[in-house]
Amino acid sequence: MRGVRRAAGSTGGEVVSACPHPVLLVGAGPGDPELLTLKAVRAIAQADVLLVDDLVDRRVLAHARPGARIVEVGKRGGCPSTPQAFIERLLVHEARAGRRVVRLKGGDPMIFGRAGEELDALRAAGLEAEVVPGISAALGAAASLGLSLTDRRHAPGVAFVTGHAQPGGEEPNWAALARSGLTLVVYMGIRRAAAVARSLLAGGLAADTPVVVVRRATLPDEQHRLATLEALAQAAERAAGSVVPSADAAGAPTAAVPAAGERWAAPAGRAAVDLAEAAAPGLLIIGDVVRGLQALAADAEAAFATGPDASESTHLEPAWHAA
Repeated sequence: MRGVRRAAGSTGGEVVSACPHPVLLVGAGPGDPELLTLKAVRAIAQADVLLVDDLVDRRVLAHARPGARIVEVGKRGGCPSTPQAFIERLLVHEARAGRRVVRLKGGDPMIFGRAGEELDALRAAGLEAEVVPGISAALGAAASLGLSLTDRRHAPGVAFVTGHAQPGGEEPNWAALARSGLTLVVYMGIRRAAAVARSLLAGGLAADTPVVVVRRATLPDEQHRLATLEALAQAAERAAGSVVPSADAAGAPTAAVPAAGERWAAPAGRAAVDLAEAAAPGLLIIGDVVRGLQALAADAEAAFATGPDASESTHLEPAWHAA
């Protein structure tokens, strides 16, 4: 009968779940609520309880039925977060109570969404679980920028890596990644942009390798900035007050190094933002595939030359974080 599934328990034996509904791990996509899949919309509409991550655009909850319970279980780097163990216990508790449970995650649950941990916890409890994939932040950003992450003229593939290792965990092997020739998409990388850039430079990646830093991909106020790997390291450090502005042999400031109070480049028709918001979640996309975007650098320089207008005078000082 539906809803009863045999699942391997922690001892390798068979356990039977009597819960009538599987727990659904649902990807809400990178931001734009129109990028939800039909299956995700249906899952949200049928849920009794939704455990919602902080990065999920709240407009997707318009699909929830009246009376559905919304539980905020947000996680943000450097901010108070809901303990993972609590989330897993809550998933098990609500499912055993016979409720339709949806774990709603930004992007895709299987890409830096802790889906593996939650699937293991549910299976260990003898519960059925299903994953509803979503458009990941990397794919949303690439589409928004018109950037092919696997353009065969520039890269043989793409690697998704984290810029924020868990406490006590190992850093990615930046030296190996630097030698790989792959496009690198660094999730949760903006806070540690300087450290990531320094590690890749030390691993042999060329200093002029292009980088695009992206925040709020697919949303109307999406922001991005083009730079080189070397400039990224210098910009992040300088905004944190650890290095002086770089200059060329003639003493002129090096291009693409944002100084305090400078503005990010933004796609046409979208708002620019200063570096004060750079601690928020975002992506670093690193590799030769980004060279096609460098034509935007002229537009960025023109935007910087105009300077902030009076309405922008209340912006905070930059908040890049070095390692």
